[in-house]
Amino acid sequence: MIRTKTWALGAAAAAFALTLSACGTAATPAGTDGGAGGTIRIGIKYDQPGLGLQEGSSFTGFDVEVAKYVAGELGYGEDQIEWIQSPSPQRETMLEGDQVDMIFATYSITDARKERVNFAGPYFIAGQDLLVRSDDSSITGPDTLAGKKLCSVAGSTPAQRLKEKYPDVELVEYNTYSLCVSALDSGAVDALTTDNVILAGYAAQAQWEGKFKVVGNPFSEERYGVGLPKGDTETCQEVNEAIKKMISSGAWQTAVDDTVGKSGFKPDDRNPPEVDENCGA
Repeated sequence: MIRTKTWALGAAAAAFALTLSACGTAATPAGTDGGAGGTIRIGIKYDQPGLGLQEGSSFTGFDVEVAKYVAGELGYGEDQIEWIQSPSPQRETMLEGDQVDMIFATYSITDARKERVNFAGPYFIAGQDLLVRSDDSSITGPDTLAGKKLCSVAGSTPAQRLKEKYPDVELVEYNTYSLCVSALDSGAVDALTTDNVILAGYAAQAQWEGKFKVVGNPFSEERYGVGLPKGDTETCQEVNEAIKKMISSGAWQTAVDDTVGKSGFKPDDRNPPEVDENCGA
């Protein structure tokens, strides 16, 4: 159930009367009431170029474009979206604590996470890969990581996979990937590991031009879903319909080309993905 908010200009009683909290349909979503001021709180990353990036007061990236499209299908204009930073370790807690209504933040659908949240989608499929310094030829894939120091983000699926499958690697965990990129640049770590589409965005940033390269040997399947509060199947189904429409209309491909495509990244043949009809259950 999407919780919407109305910022009242009158007394508290008037604010309460204006506040709406119900599950609407895609045609008449809850809280908008013909533009009465309802908002939808959407969690994104703020530091992932090409996916979710804050630039001044603007937010850009593929996750942002998918979120805008879905919100529009639910009846919300862009001026009704409240963007909220959602770091990887905090995503489940933010949904459980009613801090956000939904999350578009390179949020991989996993069985462990499905115990705490619902997932719509997937809307993109990526693969875990490695970012290294451009002059490093010693790391060519996961089988060359023994004894290396790798950086990833706490609470992320790439970090968990590294712990479980590659115990010979020294893992350094930060709260954001941008900190990992700085550590890679300084030589504090040998590589950064996360999804290939995220790494491509960092490698293409002007400030890092020519310094890094994506190894290009992905070793997982990451299905990006839309995180929703546990049990909210009605909104989940509406989001799924919006994602399917975005894909079939060509808007999905346009969004890819205009965001992550600018880094030279090309989605593989698993994309665009098939949406799970059971809402990630």
